[in-house]
Amino acid sequence: MSSSSFENWSREELIAHINELEGRTNAAGARDKTHTENPLSASPTPQTSQFDFASHPRRKIALKFCYSGWEYNGLAYQLKPTPLPTVEGVIFDALTRAKLIDPAAGYDGCGWEKCGRTDRGVSAGGQVISLWVRSAFGSLKLDYVAILNRILPHTIRILAWSPVSTTFSARFACKCRHYKYFFSSEHLDIPKMRDAASRLLGLHDFRNLCKLDTAKQITVFDRKILRADIDPVDPSTSTNSSSMYVLNLVGTAFLYHQVRHIMAILLLVGRGLEQPSVVTSLLNTKEGAEQSRPGESPAVVDSKPEYQMADALPLMLWDCIYSDEDVDWRIDGHEPDSDQSNRSTEDGRGIYHLLHSIQSRSEVYLALNQHFLDAASLFFPKPWATTKEGIMGIRYGGRVMIEAPLGAGTSRKLQHYVPLLERKRLDPVDVANERWRNGKGFRRDQRKMLATIENDSVIG
Repeated sequence: MSSSSFENWSREELIAHINELEGRTNAAGARDKTHTENPLSASPTPQTSQFDFASHPRRKIALKFCYSGWEYNGLAYQLKPTPLPTVEGVIFDALTRAKLIDPAAGYDGCGWEKCGRTDRGVSAGGQVISLWVRSAFGSLKLDYVAILNRILPHTIRILAWSPVSTTFSARFACKCRHYKYFFSSEHLDIPKMRDAASRLLGLHDFRNLCKLDTAKQITVFDRKILRADIDPVDPSTSTNSSSMYVLNLVGTAFLYHQVRHIMAILLLVGRGLEQPSVVTSLLNTKEGAEQSRPGESPAVVDSKPEYQMADALPLMLWDCIYSDEDVDWRIDGHEPDSDQSNRSTEDGRGIYHLLHSIQSRSEVYLALNQHFLDAASLFFPKPWATTKEGIMGIRYGGRVMIEAPLGAGTSRKLQHYVPLLERKRLDPVDVANERWRNGKGFRRDQRKMLATIENDSVIG
């Protein structure tokens, strides 16, 4: 075969052809060795060579990826066993299998950093991690997107990668984070929800709209919200009584479960159980902290009332936003100024086609579930009715109960609704933090820290 016949081959085809030739050479060598060896001798034990990471160059990169949160036990890897795998654990295994990182060095050895933690059930469309990985020699480039997507399950897809500086941090270099929370507008007052959401804009104290993590001993709860819009997912269906809407929430940083707590309040407002002004009161943690609107007098709420946060399923970390000077997203190993004329049309192992197929299949499930509902409607009436307070409720056990929505079709059925500002309050932040410092949690963390120091000293 002449050399000219290879001119139109893609890089992937050339690599596959080289691997095929190497396989033939190895097979021929094995046959020759078999003919010269004593046939009565025992078969030699196969020798597995260890991959020498130290002999390969490394580079620091950022990876942008999406994942289906309902399949995983959250993003962050856990030291203890979990009911479901974690997203980081699965990606770490894929990186080690591809020999891009040294498994013996662990997460710390590759400088692993994530942009934003998501809990069990929460998805992401543009999560980002930064880490050190193996790179190729000379002018060769590794196609990190294609390599990892060959190994990863379909519920995790690497979308792009970027070379980054040695000091880049996926967490601290992020300018802002964009969350989305999807919900049905059925029985909800969207204009009131928009009024409530608009009060989130700017810098506020969100201690009453998050879950307090006493182990972190946080004392400052000021966070800046840049965008808080409620938009129809499909504008063409926004006039329907039960269209899908999305809360677009953009902020520079977020507290633990902050988005789900915010959404819980917005759903109560949308159902008519609370007024939009309740958001101003929850942000008004001390006298004069929030400006009152005409006709309103916000209460001072210095500690969080008891309420349940919204469901995790509809929440998505949509994007982690960086400056153009910090990242340069790519889908393969080609440099921006290189010849890309022979790039494959299936970059990233056909990511778009795969995700399109998954979406098409989910639309079939949607149609099937709608028909199940239609079949049930032939025999059972709709359960919704108006309560004596004039609020949309649900018939339950021979009475009309108040239904407090929690997102994703979940709700609480109540005989009597207690307004948020009249509920029992949790301990103030300083009291809760002090109780943790004087309790078992602090002593447990101290023992872990001492054990880590002792282990490091032994290794050193």
